[in-house]
Amino acid sequence: MSERNPADAPQPPTRRAALKLLGAAGLAVTAAPLVRAQTATAPAAAPAVPMNGNGFYRQQLGDMTVTVVSDGVTPLAALLPTWGANPDRQAEFAATIAEYGVAATNTVNHYNPVVVEIGGRRTLIDTGRGGAAGQLVANLARAGITPQSISTVFITHGHGDHIGGLTANGQPVFANAQHVMGEAEFNFWTTQANPNDAVKNNLIALKGRFRLIAGGAEIAPGLTGLSTPGHTANHLSVLARVGSGPGLLVFGDAAGHFLLSLKHEGAYVGFDVDGAQAARTRQAIFARATDEKLWVTGYHFPFPALGHLRRLAPGSYEFEPTVWNWS
Repeated sequence: MSERNPADAPQPPTRRAALKLLGAAGLAVTAAPLVRAQTATAPAAAPAVPMNGNGFYRQQLGDMTVTVVSDGVTPLAALLPTWGANPDRQAEFAATIAEYGVAATNTVNHYNPVVVEIGGRRTLIDTGRGGAAGQLVANLARAGITPQSISTVFITHGHGDHIGGLTANGQPVFANAQHVMGEAEFNFWTTQANPNDAVKNNLIALKGRFRLIAGGAEIAPGLTGLSTPGHTANHLSVLARVGSGPGLLVFGDAAGHFLLSLKHEGAYVGFDVDGAQAARTRQAIFARATDEKLWVTGYHFPFPALGHLRRLAPGSYEFEPTVWNWS
């Protein structure tokens, strides 16, 4: 029998290859149809809900369970200039996209609400787009999570793709949950002279359900709101931690793009209300996540949007996606 040449053995993907595959893998997972199990031959002891699967990804972090739940994707004609908006840096951004092999055109935008479970209490962070496009409730069901089991809903900021899933047919989707949002952010959106439909239907209509907080305040046990302005003036991210266990920084939209915003100091996004401030905020939260070795998740990162950051050089970072865990 001939000996196998070590060079012929399968090699693990490089980090850059993993980043390149993220978008395609996320689209495949969120777009795949739900396959009906053939229960006639399934083992009796098989779990009712898999660890991870179509549209959701669950990770145990010490005494905290984190589930990223996809609200689906939408077509995105081009990354630039929306996700890297600095007009004088377009060639630089395009070179990075090409270097990493990330699709620059005909790609998708991801939406990733997060459920954090601590001590039997479930907190949902952001609610997706709602309406016919929204896939949050369907993917929660796939993960074995009912809307009625959500104890707290926290909203990072008032954009429609974060608040749209709060109501359906005029009724609250998470009827048993206390709703929490930053006071300044909530007041900004709900006092507009002509609020948009998403605000009217999901914030103003549920005004009596909201507990309003300032940055640094507790959202629920183990979860704290962090002031991360720039994307909106009063955006709040979330720090989740139980005791001395591993921590999680839920960026919301404060992190921007999973490649361009991380690698290029000063880069901002086309829908940041204050690009310069958003870029400064990103540097602060990226440094904290790296220095404290926090898990991170970004709302528009490619699904499953969970992992760590590493520092490439001063002011430059890279997202290290988690390795998918099936068990």
